[in-house]
Amino acid sequence: MTQIPAEELQLDLKPALTRIADALERMAPSVAEPTNFRAADAFVWNARSGVLKPVPKVNRVELSLLKGIEQVRDILLQNTQQFASGYPANNALLWGARGMGKSSVVKAIHANVNETAASEAEKLKFVEIHREDIESLPDLMILLAQTDLRFLLFCDDLSFDTDDTSYKALKAALDGGIEGRPSNLLLYATSNRRHLMPRDMIENERSTAINPSEAVEEKVSLSDRFGLWLGFHKCSQDEYLRMVSGYMEHFELNIEESEWRPAALEWATTRGYRSGRTAWQFIQDMAGKKKVALQP
Repeated sequence: MTQIPAEELQLDLKPALTRIADALERMAPSVAEPTNFRAADAFVWNARSGVLKPVPKVNRVELSLLKGIEQVRDILLQNTQQFASGYPANNALLWGARGMGKSSVVKAIHANVNETAASEAEKLKFVEIHREDIESLPDLMILLAQTDLRFLLFCDDLSFDTDDTSYKALKAALDGGIEGRPSNLLLYATSNRRHLMPRDMIENERSTAINPSEAVEEKVSLSDRFGLWLGFHKCSQDEYLRMVSGYMEHFELNIEESEWRPAALEWATTRGYRSGRTAWQFIQDMAGKKKVALQP
């Protein structure tokens, strides 16, 4: 049997070994670069890549334009200012009627706190985590806890459906386990549901469980992890018109009330709903018809 010289064997194996090494390198997960928190005041968490994407310009409205929610606005603003100043504050769940400014007030308060901060140390970084990435919240919290900055975490439209167990990850993150929640993090979430679970899911637990009260407690205990429960309710006609009037004045739409008032009422009637979102959509429609640009 002919023996292949060692030198030739090494030459034959080298291309194959090189291809294997290249393939393994491509398969290996890439190491995420450290986040440059000076790049922006707001970031979006990408759970798959483990990267915080900076958001140069946040889509939000001024705090003064949010009408009809003054009481809950002031409570949340006070809580946020406490946190920014280094004092204790509560995680907050903003629940209730759709289109009444739950997410808008969070973003507006973040901007207001940073604009009125006495020093750079009292400014907050805003980090949004999407609902579908909520299971990665513990990983995100570990990442942010390693810095000396303060973060306002935000999850919009948070809710859980039947057979969805990801809420358990959120419960653990809110409690913080044996280490406790990092002192530089505060979580605000919005939801149309007060207990974050569908009513039929809770009722089903009550009807089928051996111990109904314990089963229901397990499902609704998630919302108890939030120290602040702020309810947003449907607005009255007067509040709706006040929202429209505020937008009219802010954007300097010189339209007589005798013209815009009946138009605003008809706009809400055709949609069967009055809310801050409905008021804003009417303003956009009216400005477009009058060929007026809405300057931010």
